[in-house]
Amino acid sequence: MNYVFYDFETTGRSSTWDQIIQVGAVLVNDTFDILDRFEARCSLKPGTVPEPGALLVNKTTPDMLKKTNLSHFGMVQLIKETFEKWSPAMFIGYNSLSFDEEFLRKTFFKSLTDVYLTNTNGNKRGDVLGLVRSAHLYYPECLKTPISEKGNAVFKLDQIASMNGISHDNAHDAMGDVLATLGMAKIIADKAPSVWKASLMTMSKQDVGNIVQSEKLFCINEYFYGKARPFVVSFVCNHPVYNWPQCFDLKNDPEDYFNMDMSVLKEALKKSPKIVRSVKDNKHPIIMNPNYAVNFDTYKQIGITKLNERAEKIKNNTDFGKKVSAILQEEAQEKQDLDSQLDVQAEESIYSGGFPDDKTKMALKEFQKAEWKDRLVIADKMKDERYNYFAKRLMYEEAPDLMPKDLYNEIHRGIAKRILSTNDEKWNTIPKAYNELDSLRAKYEEDGDNDRLAITNDINNFLEEIEKKYQDA
Repeated sequence: MNYVFYDFETTGRSSTWDQIIQVGAVLVNDTFDILDRFEARCSLKPGTVPEPGALLVNKTTPDMLKKTNLSHFGMVQLIKETFEKWSPAMFIGYNSLSFDEEFLRKTFFKSLTDVYLTNTNGNKRGDVLGLVRSAHLYYPECLKTPISEKGNAVFKLDQIASMNGISHDNAHDAMGDVLATLGMAKIIADKAPSVWKASLMTMSKQDVGNIVQSEKLFCINEYFYGKARPFVVSFVCNHPVYNWPQCFDLKNDPEDYFNMDMSVLKEALKKSPKIVRSVKDNKHPIIMNPNYAVNFDTYKQIGITKLNERAEKIKNNTDFGKKVSAILQEEAQEKQDLDSQLDVQAEESIYSGGFPDDKTKMALKEFQKAEWKDRLVIADKMKDERYNYFAKRLMYEEAPDLMPKDLYNEIHRGIAKRILSTNDEKWNTIPKAYNELDSLRAKYEEDGDNDRLAITNDINNFLEEIEKKYQDA
């Protein structure tokens, strides 16, 4: 199966409110030979306020955002076409499951196209950042890593790539980051092949589910407080709402918990360190043979024989799994009740607003194939208010001259209200951007960094242009 290594540069950190401005991707075979490549850059969407810091990091100037001929929607169409052409494949990035993949899904969502392209129709998803952390945990000598002030290994791509002999002079350029990510994958496949092979077996939820339910015990790792931490676990149950496998940490004796009252067990499950851990089956967990437990002091002291005995007890006690499931169900319901009280905008509803019905699905397909002059009529066929709103927003961004004046003004005023707000909004606003810019200026003045100071002036002028466009709405 082929791999697609990809990366996005964006206007900020929020996959909900910011936008992709540059994409880089390569198609490679299972020996890492590059078969095809794709890169593109687009202009800024009307109504989006970029984070000045993000532009400075990815070296994007206001001129790039204004003078690029390709629109955001146009670039999204190219991404979709390219990824479909390269499918089926394993889609891989660096911190992609938490960042790039979320940008891709939400961008597709707001662009009225298939949200789950990278994990359906034979496609799978992976993340080299988790792979690098796992390789370093199980084979510490396979990678050179920078060390933080706290003494922890640092896994930032722009630092770790060059330290391991990978040319990465153009860090935070989409294609530059793609090639660096590909280089890191090659190193792991060569120097920690068991980790690489394990990673290929957990790139889909189904694959993860099959492993955790068929294996009596196994090794996982989680990254927190600056370190990857190993756990030897055994499957207990699937989460009743989120469906993530729930696994018992075998450094504990399960018999201590089997006969607890529900209220006592509920409190025990809340305590830290956790006795039951979630395996995020959609986040490419690396699952290793339990024999790796001998590498870690706590489990080494217990011994593989006792670990197996504890796992067997878990397997044979189905009532314990039912208890854990019932407690998790109760907690999830409490959280859902709380979340239902929140004000959720259309852009935030990708996972909470439900799937489109059959009529809306047909309208979405029709919208994609139609010319702009016909798309407004199609938008009105979408009874789901979210898609109706996204369709009209796309018209505003891509073909404003074809919109009725009153509809254009309605959207224009809505954007103005958002981006000119002086409140602490979820999205970036003009006042927020000015404040960030002031902080950056002060830093660069102190450092004597005249080059970056000049760029901040350009960004300031750009923000003023955006502000002027909307302040009279």
